[in-house]
Parts: sequence; C-alpha cells; structure tokens
Amino acid sequence: MKPPKEPLLDRFLRYVKIDTRSDENSTSCPSTAKQWDLLRLLHEELQSLGLKDATIDENGYVFATVPSNLPPEQAAKVPIVGFIAHVDTAPSITGTNVKPILHKNYRGGDIPLPGDPTQIIRTAEYPNLEKMYMGMDIVTTDGTTLLGADDKAGVAEIMTAVDLFLQNPEIPRGVVKVGFTPDEEIGRGADKFDVKRFEASVAYTMDGGPLGEIEFETFNAFSAVITFDGFGVHPGYAKNKLVNAIRMLGDFITRLPREMSPEMTESREGYLHPYAIQGQSETVTMRMLLRDFEMSGIEKQKAIVKALAEEVQHAYPKGKVTVDVKESYRNMRYQVEKEPRLVEYAGEAIKRIGVTPRHTIIRGGTDGARLSYMGLPCPNLFAGGEAIHSTLEWVPVQVMEKAAETIVRLAEIWAERSVTKQ
Repeated sequence: MKPPKEPLLDRFLRYVKIDTRSDENSTSCPSTAKQWDLLRLLHEELQSLGLKDATIDENGYVFATVPSNLPPEQAAKVPIVGFIAHVDTAPSITGTNVKPILHKNYRGGDIPLPGDPTQIIRTAEYPNLEKMYMGMDIVTTDGTTLLGADDKAGVAEIMTAVDLFLQNPEIPRGVVKVGFTPDEEIGRGADKFDVKRFEASVAYTMDGGPLGEIEFETFNAFSAVITFDGFGVHPGYAKNKLVNAIRMLGDFITRLPREMSPEMTESREGYLHPYAIQGQSETVTMRMLLRDFEMSGIEKQKAIVKALAEEVQHAYPKGKVTVDVKESYRNMRYQVEKEPRLVEYAGEAIKRIGVTPRHTIIRGGTDGARLSYMGLPCPNLFAGGEAIHSTLEWVPVQVMEKAAETIVRLAEIWAERSVTKQ
C-alpha cells in the first residue's frame, strides 16, 4: 500500500493543539465555540483532498464522500459504509496549550512527563506499553493537559484513510462516508446527526482503545439529576429551623452502596457515579451516572436512587428531595447483532493488517451507541489511545497508522464480499 501524502502523525499533532473541550452546561451546538476551529479545519482539509461534496452544517457536523472506484453496476451492490469520530475532548481536564511529546522507539519502563514531575505513566498501571508496544513511537502530553487522543486519534485515522484511498486506487471500495461530530464527551454527539443525509447503511466509530479491539457492546446509560431543597435561616438563630441542603446531599452520598462505585467495579459490573455538584446550603443539585450492561440492572439502580432519596426526605421532613432520571443511550449490542457482517468484516480487516482481533466491551459509550438506535448500526474500532480523560493520556503512532489501514481494508472487504456474493 502506498503511504499517504501527509503522515498521520503530522495530522494528529496539528489536531491535538486545538482546544476542543465540550461543556455540558452549554445549550448551543457545538457546546463550545472552540470546537468550530477543528471542525472548520477538517472541512477545509477534506475539500483540499478533493472530496467535493464535503459539508459542514449549522451544528458543526462535517460529512464527506469518498466515491467508489468500482464499475457502477458493482458499486450499486456494495452497502455504503461510514466512518465517524468526534472532535471534542472531555471537559474535566484542560485541553488548552497542549504540548505533545513524541517518545521515539520506546524501549520499556515508566514514562515520566516533564511538565509535572508527579505525572508518570507506569507500566504497572498500563502494561500494554511493554506487552504490545515495544519499539513503537509513543505520543504523550507534558503531564499538564489532556492529549486529546480521545478522539483526535480517530479523527487523524479517518483523515489519513481518506488520503490512503486516494493514493491507492487499485484497492476496491464502494462508496465511503466520513463524519466528524461535536459534543460526544457530554453525550450529545448524535443529537443532531442527520442519519438520512449521511446516507451510510452501516458505520464504524473510530473511538476505541488498544490495537485490534472491536467493541460492539456498551453500557445502557442513564443519568439522574437529584435536587436537595433545604430551608434557609440565619445560622445564629437556626436551631430546629434550618435545613441545610448540603447536609442532605452528604447524607445521600453516605448511603450510596460503595461496592457500586466506578472505582470498585470492572468488567460487566454496573455502577452509580455522582460526578457534579452545584449549589449552596438552601438548594444543591447533584448529577449522577447510572450504568449497566443490562436494562434489568438499570432498573435496580433507579430503584436504589429513588429509595435513598425517600430515606433522606424522611430524615429531613422540612426539606425536599426530587429525582429526575433520563436515558442517554442503550447497549448497542441489541442493534449491531442484527447485522452480523459489521463485526465479521471488522475482524477480517484487522487480520489483514497482521493483528489478531479482540472483542471487548465498552465501559462507557460512543456516538455509535445512539446512532445504532437511529437506524445506523455502528460498532466501535480501536483508535489506540490509553489513559483517556487524564493527563497521562498516550497513544502509539504505529497503532494509529494500523487503524487507518484497517479502515481501508474494511472498505475493501465490504466491496469484495458484496460484489462476489451469490
């Protein structure tokens, strides 16, 4: 395969230096104006690559088409395949002034980050460094910001795949769609995604982790907003009168089952995760995540939250506790299983790049979970990043390159299997 005109690393380093943090308190789309900086750049770069139909809509969604290189009668037999990545980064860690560092030819051992001596990527915590990536080039931050490999690795991989398609016209493909979305990190990446306009029959998000992974099962994701209303009185004259909403919240937190916290769970175990608090002593609002791979588990979690709210309400009769639970997305497995070729062909594509595919579950979510319920079945493929949502975030360059090649091979397999199908 001929290399792309521009190395993937160059693209990736350009993208991570653009601050694209999203903001769940914003009502706009994208939720932050700075996401437009990367979205507009991607639109321009797609056009410069020759994708004449590249568009960017009023909500920031960037779509483009790589035309088929098959004869028309054959191209018509191949499902249109899409590849999607999100441009925003997690709100919890700063993405301003990212200083990526390239550690060439990694030879093992912990990786200290020079911007903060307390930040060390330890092989004991990230064993893939020595287990899978010896001799590769590892990109990290300086330890003071996010890197943004989640999901700018996926963005760079898709853009590089477009470049590879154009440099390698001998590799057969049907029509390929590419899409870049805002606000995935705050659960809104699919909110204004126009599936009909995107035109793909099936798709893949490039938003996964280590080399070779295929993910087609996510949590069922619900969120709860719990409001504690107290009763305000001057604290000097408060006996038997004041109801402190902060104490009500604290009482609720202490009642939560510790064994159901994220730090105490793994694999298929669900969790309850309070993650944001806002307010003062008269009124406090807390946001909580409810996560489980089965809906029966979600129903149990809802019951726990509501029962604890009632207990606190009983303990503070002058106060008030309200619970508002909403659905974010459901396990994509239920939809992806209806189109088994999605996972089968992904496994074959990964084998063609010389890697053993591994099926894993996502203890989180992707745009694909929502899109799968919007009529676009959409499993998730490896993008390479690890320690995501932290200042220790890192990604191997060669894994990103393998992901870009996987995209090309996937398009090839969809074309081969569809054209030769009896």
